[in-house]
Amino acid sequence: MVPDGYDLSGRLAIVTGGGSGIGAATALLLARYGADVAIAGRTEATLQRTAQEIAAASGRRCLPVPADLRDEAQVDAMVAQVMAEFGRINILVNNAGWGHHAALNGLSTETYRGEFAINMDTTFFCSRAAGKHMIAVGKGAIVNVSSVAGTKGLPGMAAYSASKAAIQNFTRAAAAEWGPLGLRVNCVVPGLIATENASKDFTDSGLDVEVFCKHFPLQRAGQAEDVAQAIVFLVSDAASYITGVNLAVDGGPT
Repeated sequence: MVPDGYDLSGRLAIVTGGGSGIGAATALLLARYGADVAIAGRTEATLQRTAQEIAAASGRRCLPVPADLRDEAQVDAMVAQVMAEFGRINILVNNAGWGHHAALNGLSTETYRGEFAINMDTTFFCSRAAGKHMIAVGKGAIVNVSSVAGTKGLPGMAAYSASKAAIQNFTRAAAAEWGPLGLRVNCVVPGLIATENASKDFTDSGLDVEVFCKHFPLQRAGQAEDVAQAIVFLVSDAASYITGVNLAVDGGPT
């Protein structure tokens, strides 16, 4: 039984970066609460596999849409395809993004601009393209995915930290501007989340996750499902009076 305020029946959610990790966990939870889902990302095989798994587990429709969301023309085409297939967009989760380790004094312009493209540009392009359809009906919910790097900055990740900070302020600005039009815009701020891809990065960088998390109040790494739960709360009617919030999902250190 779906808890009060969480029934998403009749709604369509777009989840970017939806093929794996936080995106896939979020898409599955949205579907379990009754939403149909479109997942967008660059790797078609991963999207197809995840879409089949979500449909089988939830009984809801999950449409995979391959697209490079750094390209505004492909974003517009993705949103147009979703509208053609479903006729509505009620929820957008801007989850696409990634970061690279690079010392500031050796950070190339290409890498710097690339971090903003994958993190901030994708958030802006998708919000603009999907937001107009929500505005047209006077209701919708957007959740952007930032990072604790955008709150406090991380050494060796200056471009990533700056781009994730931009997402947090973009959330506040969009919430203020679109609130009177019926849209809520919020942001989740994950800490150390042990997704499959992140775990590979931890190993490559020599990070001992168990030791690193000892100073957290909750003393563990987060899981993709931890972030998904926060996202689904923020897009649901249970959060109908919440907008412009940057919610830390980090086990407590911030």
